[in-house]
Amino acid sequence: LAHARTCGHHGGMLDSPAFLNVEASVTGRRWVGPEPEQVRLGAAIAQAAGLPELVGRILAGRGVAPEEAAAYLAPALRDLLPDPSRLRDMDRAAARFLAAVRRGERIAVFADYDVDGGASAALLITWLRALGREATLYVPDRIEEGYGPNLPAMQALGATHDLIVCVDCGTLSHAPVAAAGCDVLVLDHHLGAETLPPAFAVVNPNRQDEDGGLGHLCAAAVVFLMLVAVNRLMRAEGETEGETGPDLLGLLDLVALATVADVAPLTGLNRALVRQGLAVMARGARPGIAALAAVAGMTGPPSPYGLGFVLGPRVNAGGRVGAADLGARLLASADPHEAAALAERLDRLNGERREIEAAVRAAAEAQAAARPAGPIVWAAGEGWHPGVVGIVAARLKEAFGRPAVVIGLDRREGKGSGRSVPGVDLGAGIARLAREGLILRGGGHRMAAGLTLAPEQVAPAMARLGEILAPQQAAAPIGRALRLEGVLGPGAATPELAERIAAAGPYGAGSPAPRLAVAGARITGVRRIGESHLALALADGSGRLEAVAFRAFEGPLGPFLLAKGGAGAHLAGRLERDEWQGRVRVKLHVEDAAPAA
Repeated sequence: LAHARTCGHHGGMLDSPAFLNVEASVTGRRWVGPEPEQVRLGAAIAQAAGLPELVGRILAGRGVAPEEAAAYLAPALRDLLPDPSRLRDMDRAAARFLAAVRRGERIAVFADYDVDGGASAALLITWLRALGREATLYVPDRIEEGYGPNLPAMQALGATHDLIVCVDCGTLSHAPVAAAGCDVLVLDHHLGAETLPPAFAVVNPNRQDEDGGLGHLCAAAVVFLMLVAVNRLMRAEGETEGETGPDLLGLLDLVALATVADVAPLTGLNRALVRQGLAVMARGARPGIAALAAVAGMTGPPSPYGLGFVLGPRVNAGGRVGAADLGARLLASADPHEAAALAERLDRLNGERREIEAAVRAAAEAQAAARPAGPIVWAAGEGWHPGVVGIVAARLKEAFGRPAVVIGLDRREGKGSGRSVPGVDLGAGIARLAREGLILRGGGHRMAAGLTLAPEQVAPAMARLGEILAPQQAAAPIGRALRLEGVLGPGAATPELAERIAAAGPYGAGSPAPRLAVAGARITGVRRIGESHLALALADGSGRLEAVAFRAFEGPLGPFLLAKGGAGAHLAGRLERDEWQGRVRVKLHVEDAAPAA
């Protein structure tokens, strides 16, 4: 089946007829339906597990065999959690961290300024507080200090602390780690170089000498595994359960938030971590997350969409346009009043970030559209805020279906960020630019990376990056095709079906939410919401269905749907269960459309 799906992404996609005969949709995509083998296996899964055939087909598309369906729908973390000792330096790091706790040493946590860094820091701070210990939090300023440990900060922390734990950073920070003057632990996931910094321990599943089997983990998951190892050490040495820190499963809301926000693939262990973490988050026990959800107007149970597009951007806002440590402080807060104040501040900063982002995005899209098409899309501009270039890169990636890099320039240097597409390792490509001397520094992971370079290096570096990534891009899944699992009539779109589909999740990077088509439905109502969204009502002989199209007027989808009011069209999108004021309903989140023949 895996081979059949791979062929479907390449030759099979083009050889088979377009789904519903949509060769070019409103957004320019070719619709592709399920392969015959997926349909056959989906029916077998549905029969064996007592599922709707559509849900069986979704599982088949993820490589699930009929006998594995029950375990896949209810993944047990205990069955998937690896032995932490599998990672190099893990036992050494856990023993040193526990020794620092027992001896009452002064501990500093040096964290990256994004969600993964903030959640990683909050994991350590929360665990330590449960044992009556405190740690110093240090998050570098994005503009003044840049990413990762720097010499002045590490020297200052080393002068007043016995142990520094670098989370979501540090793997490439040789000189700053050496300058610390105290023991340093690095808990990271970014791509490592051939040599490691002179830390006491470097735990990173993406070290060059690791087997790559856990390379999909974010930094917060690595920190979680270290705490598992520390708790195991405490139990082995005879300490009681109550003395081994907090319930580790209760920390999984932080791991889930970081995993989704860092766009780690929701497969295998990550899927189990996020699934368990969402259940923990639903209890509302963490003041910081509860306060942020309230200020953002989130209702109903948490979802990967809420983590990635509602909570994540607000946690990130401090690191982008405000005080860099706000996100980590919020996530680590145990005081509901403090958490509410921090959440309000982050929400305001997120509004400022959106305004800055809109201006940079417009300029970057115009620049990228004017440049000849190639393996990557890129843009660079004077004065572009470095706090938003990553978000704008993600927007360019979505718009062009290719890896994207956006660079903000000043007179001395440029700071850029990139986002990739499945099958293209952007972090390795940018790390290669650094090795070749075409940029000052840079690195990251498969789907996201950062770089610093001189203004005169921009054009040659981007040309070379295109050369490096071209073979992977050519072999990657076709970016402008929309894969659909099947056709659904409005009357069949019930809350029960939406729940069954959700149970096959969570969905996100590496495991996209299934897309369904509503064929030839009549648009009986259409209403514009704000500047860019649409609310729709659909109907056919089977029943009615509510729909919404977010950001529809940022492209051709909005005008098309608005003009189709009262007429029929093929619509494609995600079916989701929606709960509002005690009423449960189902909605189609429309992502694409095509004229009905």
